[in-house]
Amino acid sequence: MNMATPIQTWQAGVQLATMLAEAQMVVTLRVLGQLGLWSVTAGENERMVSEKPEAFLKSANAVISAVHAGKRPDQVLSAAVTPLGRKTRSNMHRLAKRGPGLPK
Repeated sequence: MNMATPIQTWQAGVQLATMLAEAQMVVTLRVLGQLGLWSVTAGENERMVSEKPEAFLKSANAVISAVHAGKRPDQVLSAAVTPLGRKTRSNMHRLAKRGPGLPK
């Protein structure tokens, strides 16, 4: 097994940090939506729960495939984060576009 370069390790860390920051933004926008301060759809609470099993299953399958293929640890991390990052990024953009839902 070849070793990851420092840049490859750093890139995997940045990918993870980006996904975590996006996830925190999604949580923030959803909480603001529950408080009536951000515009969210009526089904947002259900969506918040129902989307997780599929995303985590895709992540787990990607990890298993990467490990079986003999990938380096940074590549396994990237495989785990990629499907989760797709979901957090799409949620963040979708929710951010809705804008404030200030009381009238």
